[in-house]
Amino acid sequence: MKYAFLVPAALLGLSAVPAAAQDTAPPKPVTVTGSVGLVTDYRLRGVSQTDKEGAIQGGFTITHESGVYVSTWASNLSGWGTFGGSNMELDLIAGYKLPVGGGALDVGLTWYMYPGGASKTDFAEPYVKLSGAAGPVSLLAGVAYAPKQQALGKWYDSAAAYATGTPQRPGKGNDNLYVWGDASAALPDTPLTLKGHIGHSNGNDGLGPNGTSAAPTGEYWDWMLGADLAIKGTPLTLSAAYVDTDISDAKSAYLKPNFASTKDGSSISGATALFSITAAF
Repeated sequence: MKYAFLVPAALLGLSAVPAAAQDTAPPKPVTVTGSVGLVTDYRLRGVSQTDKEGAIQGGFTITHESGVYVSTWASNLSGWGTFGGSNMELDLIAGYKLPVGGGALDVGLTWYMYPGGASKTDFAEPYVKLSGAAGPVSLLAGVAYAPKQQALGKWYDSAAAYATGTPQRPGKGNDNLYVWGDASAALPDTPLTLKGHIGHSNGNDGLGPNGTSAAPTGEYWDWMLGADLAIKGTPLTLSAAYVDTDISDAKSAYLKPNFASTKDGSSISGATALFSITAAF
C-alpha cells in the first residue's frame, strides 16, 4: 500500500478536537475528512513513483454512520510511475468498515486510474484490513489482491524488449498479491507517534503493457520505520520515515532504464529518507 503520510495526519487532526466538543456534539450520520500534503518522494510499496522527486498529494473520505464509505486520493507522478496524460495517479475507493471485537474489519476496493495516460493502465484491487490494539500499540493487517488484468500482465521480458515496442506476450493478464502489516504507538506526554510497516508483493516478474509492473522483479519485501509529529493547535503533522526494499541491483538490472532514476541511473527502490508535511481537515 501507499505509505500513509496523509491518513495518520487526518487521524491526528481529528484527535486534536477538544474532548469537550467531542462529548457534546451529537454524532453526524455523514462525516467528511481529508488531508493534503507535500512529500519528498512518493513511494508505492517501496518503489518511487516520482523518480525520487517530490509530490503533492491529497484526498478526502465521506463516511456514513453505517460504516459505508467512499474516498478519493491523488498524487502527481514521474519516471517509472507515469503513463503520460496528466502524469497523475487518481485512486477511487469504496468500502465498508464494521467493528469487530475491540477493533474493526474494513473491506473495499481501490480503482487505480491514470487520467489521460496510455491505454491499459487502470486496474482494480480489492482489499481486506483488520485493525485493533495491543495495549498502547495500534495494529493493522491487510491483504490486497488484484485479479488478472492486462495492466498487470507481463508483456515484455526486459527493458530492451520493451524498447523495441514489440511485446512478447501481447494481451497477457496477470494478478498481484500484496500482504502487509502496520503498527503505531503514541509516546506518552509527547506529540510524537512512532510507526512501522512491512509488506510483501507477489506479481509478474517482467514489464507490463506500459513498461511498469505492480510487483517489479516478481516478488519482494518493503518496509518502513518512521515518526509523526503533531503540531499542537494546528491541523499540521510533520513526518519522517526510512523506507527500503530487498530488491537488489542485480534483480532489477533487467528492468533498467525503466526501473532507474532518470537523474543519475540509481535504483528507484533503494533505501531513502522521506519527509512530509500534511494538513488535515
